Amino acid sequence: MTSLKSVRFYATMNTQNRTKSDAMLKGQAQILRYLYGIFDGMALRCCVELRIADIISNHGRPTTLSEIAASIDSVSINMDGLGRLMKFLVYKKVFDEVLKPQKGKGEGEKAYTLNYCSQWLLIDTNVTLAPMVRMRTDPSMVLPLHALSRSIKEGGTSFKLTHGEELFDFSLLNTEFNKIFNEGMACTAKITIDAIMSKYKNGFLGLKGSVVDVGGGTGVAISEIVKTYPHLKGINFDLSHVISSAPAYDGVTHVAGNMFKAIPRADTIFMKWILHDWSDEDCIKILKNCRKALLKKTGKIIIVEIVQHSTENDIFQDTRLTYDLVMFSHFSSGKERTESEWKKLLDEGGFSHYNIIKIHALQSIIEAFP
Repeated sequence: MTSLKSVRFYATMNTQNRTKSDAMLKGQAQILRYLYGIFDGMALRCCVELRIADIISNHGRPTTLSEIAASIDSVSINMDGLGRLMKFLVYKKVFDEVLKPQKGKGEGEKAYTLNYCSQWLLIDTNVTLAPMVRMRTDPSMVLPLHALSRSIKEGGTSFKLTHGEELFDFSLLNTEFNKIFNEGMACTAKITIDAIMSKYKNGFLGLKGSVVDVGGGTGVAISEIVKTYPHLKGINFDLSHVISSAPAYDGVTHVAGNMFKAIPRADTIFMKWILHDWSDEDCIKILKNCRKALLKKTGKIIIVEIVQHSTENDIFQDTRLTYDLVMFSHFSSGKERTESEWKKLLDEGGFSHYNIIKIHALQSIIEAFP
């Protein structure tokens, strides 16, 4: 006769086995989701290259698969492939799917509409992430990821191990990649500057004189600042090959130079997503040059960077952690930093106190004073 104790023992063992089996199955699903996650980004690239979001937007109503196909510049469109792409993007909630009524034809034909996600993939609009999609999925950016393990074992960035040059040097030598990279940076600059203006508008309103954007790229950010606050004089400062492709903006002067040598004198210094590209030692050099460039002791530096929070959880937290791997793989000494790491850099760079201001973006504002 089986004792009650034995029954309980086997019942417990069976429960534990089922729990372990369920956990292992979830673990398998998790690994597969990460493994095939690369198709998420490449599906977005395909969508941008085919201009699907713009096609739907131009129709101004739910758009069928055949209507999307008719608007793609191709005489041999693969309807099966297009349909499977749209099915994937609907499942990923990039587009919404509705049924378009058809008289006398049952439930109707599937049609697609934009949502808050796909609106960011519009190309023919002022605020878009489409150039960033192209840049981050460009073969030159993706190929180095195959060298991550080699980078960890041997040292050096996976980008240089792949291309033989660091990213900025590679960009200097490759005109087409330089264009793609600058466009990607410019589109995020516009998005971030809108978030900054919304949260930090009084911070700029109280400024006087000149503002220099250190590493300002093609001048998108500083042009938006000067346009909103025309009492300010804008200086866009970057390397010569970047400045050479910068368009003219009212109230903005483009100045070529090297931030490791000297920074144009100004009342206020603005830096967006620059310091995370560099080592602590390089950041301190840049900050010391910023300190020297301030015309008055009452001046300040406005830094826009990711501030890593170990306990905080918001909609951008996953991307912030991912960006640290982006910096590791693509820049020789790049990293995303915590508040304590930022404080140490600012102290050694000549800025004795600071404020961190959260905005509706991946980054935060670090307002620092000598």
